[in-house]
Amino acid sequence: MLSLAIIEDQPAIREAYAAYLTAQPEFRVVLVCASVEDFLARLPELAEAPKVVLSDIGLPGGLSGIEGVKHIRQQLPQTEVLLISVYNDAARVFQALCAGAVGYLVKNTPLTLLKENLLQVAAGGSPMSPSVARHVVQHFRPVQDVSKALSSRELQIVQGIEDGLSYKLIADRLGISLDTVRSHIRTVYRKLEVNSKSEIMARMARQAG
Repeated sequence: MLSLAIIEDQPAIREAYAAYLTAQPEFRVVLVCASVEDFLARLPELAEAPKVVLSDIGLPGGLSGIEGVKHIRQQLPQTEVLLISVYNDAARVFQALCAGAVGYLVKNTPLTLLKENLLQVAAGGSPMSPSVARHVVQHFRPVQDVSKALSSRELQIVQGIEDGLSYKLIADRLGISLDTVRSHIRTVYRKLEVNSKSEIMARMARQAG
């Protein structure tokens, strides 16, 4: 049996995870907590350390799940931490993986698939939801030459984003309408296969590097 701990601040979700996973013959749930701090405080009382910790990322009022990975692995270096979140943006994904998380799932993952993913961790795998895995794949693709992919006007708008300007200030700088800026931004997103200004910044940083 795989010893498992759960960290989730929302009672209904926490209870659903605990009830389902406790009922599975492959798991032994040894600890269920609402925060990383509570998890760390209760470790000394455990007869058996968890092999895998399933932790939410958004834990208000204390350490986040991402911050908790470091603390958990300092105390339990043989324990793997699988993070789960409502967010699947690239920034959080890479923060989680850089912190030492073994995988990253989104919270709409069905319980049956959650079980499979936890078993993958026990078998040495690093499970990720498809939308999360896409960010990772895109990160390791050859870097597209932005200067060749975008028009001169689109490059000016990207420069404005890099300079920290709002869409309104970019419009003022270039002497064009706000709607025109927004139209160009949509085209930039499509051409660079990104979904946010932060991803544009990350793409430019990769190219510069």
